[in-house]
Amino acid sequence: MSAKILWFTGLSGSGKSTLSRALFKSLKRKKYKIKSIDGDKFRKKSKIKNKFTIENIKGNNLSIINYVKHIKSNYDYILVSVISPLLETRTFAKKIFGKDYHEIYVHCSIETLKKRDTKGLYKKAEKKILKDLIGYNSMIKYQKSKYCKIKVNTEKNDLKKSIKIIKDKINLNFPWYFWQD
Repeated sequence: MSAKILWFTGLSGSGKSTLSRALFKSLKRKKYKIKSIDGDKFRKKSKIKNKFTIENIKGNNLSIINYVKHIKSNYDYILVSVISPLLETRTFAKKIFGKDYHEIYVHCSIETLKKRDTKGLYKKAEKKILKDLIGYNSMIKYQKSKYCKIKVNTEKNDLKKSIKIIKDKINLNFPWYFWQD
């Protein structure tokens, strides 16, 4: 059996990691074998430095895809939370993993992103300290997927509702109480 790949994508602060962590806890309680991959942590461990050029972003995303490809037979679910702004790399992941790939586009308004600003990135971008915040003041824009994906608006939906949307779309067949924290 091969793992289902749940690829959480969206701008910084949209809720990718929060949703991934909540889903991880719920699946863990049900005794599934799960691997969680956070884009920021993966980048820090890799040789790719924090230069957000198209080449570095592609390189980081392709490294994650390659890593997942090598470990997927060991897990039931692999949860990947990474901005992955380039359609090209997400399309490649979809091609590699086929029916096991589930792309989850996590989004909200720029105003909400600025209010949340858990990492202080938007504040730095406004002060022009950070000049390449993807989707805000970067030359690199977030490219939306043209194929079927799961959309979760974290501005309109709380954590419980967001997880339910994902659960329903992926047809995870166990009772709702396993999704509650």
